Amino acid sequence: MTRPTDPSAIDGKLAAPEARADVLVIGAGPAGTAAAIEAAAQGAQVVLVDENPVDAQLMGLDTPLLFGGRMSGAVQRGGRLIEALVAANPALEQAAELGVDVRMGVTAWGLYVNGQGLRALPAPMVGLADADRSWMCGFDRLVLATGARDVALAFQGWDQPGVVGAAGLHALLQRYDAFTGRRVVVLGSGELGIGTALMAQGRGLEVAAVIETLEHSPASPEQLATLAAAGIPLLTGHTPRRAEGGRDGVERLVVTTDRGGEITFDCDTICLAVGLAPAVELLNAAGGRIVSDGERGGHAPALSGWATSLPGVFAAGDCAGLTASEAEAADQGRQAVRQALGRPAEGAPRRGADAWAYQRAWHGALTRDADPSLIVCQCEAVTRGDLLELRAPRYLGEPTAAAEARNLGSLIADGPPNQDQVKRLTRAGMGPCQGRRCREQVALTLAQAAGVSPADVPLALHRPPVRPLPLKVMADWNETAAMTEGWEIWFAIPGQWAAYDDIGTEREFVTPFGGEG
Repeated sequence: MTRPTDPSAIDGKLAAPEARADVLVIGAGPAGTAAAIEAAAQGAQVVLVDENPVDAQLMGLDTPLLFGGRMSGAVQRGGRLIEALVAANPALEQAAELGVDVRMGVTAWGLYVNGQGLRALPAPMVGLADADRSWMCGFDRLVLATGARDVALAFQGWDQPGVVGAAGLHALLQRYDAFTGRRVVVLGSGELGIGTALMAQGRGLEVAAVIETLEHSPASPEQLATLAAAGIPLLTGHTPRRAEGGRDGVERLVVTTDRGGEITFDCDTICLAVGLAPAVELLNAAGGRIVSDGERGGHAPALSGWATSLPGVFAAGDCAGLTASEAEAADQGRQAVRQALGRPAEGAPRRGADAWAYQRAWHGALTRDADPSLIVCQCEAVTRGDLLELRAPRYLGEPTAAAEARNLGSLIADGPPNQDQVKRLTRAGMGPCQGRRCREQVALTLAQAAGVSPADVPLALHRPPVRPLPLKVMADWNETAAMTEGWEIWFAIPGQWAAYDDIGTEREFVTPFGGEG
């Protein structure tokens, strides 16, 4: 039986990708660079793309990392930043010498693979964009080495310049050499927090203290000994209460002691090192299966070896599960490519301490007796009180009676907590940072209110583009003539659509909402 076709549908009308690779690698960190080198050594035609150097305006939006407004003017000079990136990762030169097509400053904003809900693609492809244009790159095999992003947790005053994430601080110090702070306080004394403190000190910063809200640090005795030998104070049983600042942002941090007293630290930077989250945006937006796995950092790809649930798509490095070292990430990249090319591969993502449990402890301490006016979503100015009351943004006017009667408790009573539902009601996570600063803390708030583990709160879905893009790079799209002919009636529901040329005429038509126009 012949399948019926819709002449207005896009089946067979999409243009072939402008570029193509045997192996396309997204992310030029240790895992991605090693994957590209391995693939090239096996004779594959390889394209390696990386969004760094990130546009300065995106840095101001804390995208893709929590940069906290502590970038120097050096981030305005793209050529100088590329030199710094190559100097920080010499393997990029080796990749280029092997014939890898290395594209820096190129963002991967969407992944498209034919599947249950999408069958019109001429090939699997990734949407790429630089500062001037956007295009599609087809692939036979795709390796996602997109790394990890910062987990942000709110406290009074965190919404001012000077509050950075561990990954953001690492990027500004190690990759860009473009950090303006001098004296830092690190929040969190796990492996990430201690490593961040030692790295900052090694780069010439003064580390005033490492603060831990737990009574005992989760770090190993060896890590604690290294921190003590560096002369960096560790204060356990202490909780940040407020960051105080001035014209240029943070100037001091006030913490409460386990006995209720207060200590003030003079600093220009506060580094949130409570956790990192695997960067699964591309995979999630494409419909790849994501699982809740605290031992891999939170929400991570479902993997068989290094293969994701999408055909031809593999993951390695921190996006597959937080790694302990650059060497471990690089080995994962090599193993993922070997599996992708049908060769024997080994290993599995690293499993560590439960990230959910540690973040939950910190969130509980920071929100204990927290003022309802505490900002959670900076982009949309959503407060903790707004979340608990499911209050729509104030710029939408006064709430209805039904909205007034609703709160987070009543929502949870109707079913499991769901971030996407809360996002639609409050706009938390809808801003230009795309939820990077509030996603985890909204999930933690829902878990706290429902009395469940954060692992039981579904991941808020990502949608392409997974990076904010200027309209100018999307405007000159490569539409085929066949697509152009039918684009305005793609929905093609008789009686529910009027062609734009007919709008404003005297004839009546039925609106999509059932009324007459």
